[in-house]
Amino acid sequence: MPENTPRTRRLWPAAALALAVAAACVTVTAMNDRPHGTKATAPATPPDTGPGLLSFASPSAPPTPAPAPARNRTAPPAPASSAPGSPAHPRRTPAKSPTPTAGSPRPAEHGTSVRSLNYPDRYWHVSGGLVKLGPVGSAADRRAATFTRVKGLADARCSSFTTADGSYLRHRDFLLRAEPADGSPLFAQDATFCPRASASPGAVMLESVNYPGRFLRHQNFQLRLDPYQNTGLYRSDSAFLLVDGLA
Repeated sequence: MPENTPRTRRLWPAAALALAVAAACVTVTAMNDRPHGTKATAPATPPDTGPGLLSFASPSAPPTPAPAPARNRTAPPAPASSAPGSPAHPRRTPAKSPTPTAGSPRPAEHGTSVRSLNYPDRYWHVSGGLVKLGPVGSAADRRAATFTRVKGLADARCSSFTTADGSYLRHRDFLLRAEPADGSPLFAQDATFCPRASASPGAVMLESVNYPGRFLRHQNFQLRLDPYQNTGLYRSDSAFLLVDGLA
């Protein structure tokens, strides 16, 4: 048995070589037996779903730049304003009416003469500082019988009367007279008369603002302030027509 061992070892390489040659022949024979024109199938590629694989997708469009913030934009010029006070329409400051001072005439409304209803040829006129009822003939008489009727000093709803020299007709001691204004509240009240409807069409009665119930009336051709009397004579003596100025 030991004598045959070297021979056996020499046969192993030869056997291995023979087996390799036989396997090669079998492979060649199998390939030659495949029908002509048939191509070998490539092994399937595993799907590209694993993490960490690079993707070569089409590049996206470059981002559109965002608009600049409003503070960095140049604002369009503002349209010219046409509101009052703008350069196109300058604001006008209303003129203030001058405040009358004592002894100065107030703004004229219109020249007025006062005619008696029951003595139609006689008018109020200033004589010696008092207001009397008399006829007018000369230019001086017409000027003395023409007054400026303005808003009442004590009540704008009533009337005050001024003369050509700026004095006011006011009652004092219940007699009507012409005096310069002294700026006192008493003077303003004494010089304010409110027209009331008369029983005679077109005529008025003039009531004192600070003596309600007392009206101007003529007595012995002197203008005075008397309490109302429910008589025909009083109603006639206290009814006057305000007409256009004679001067």
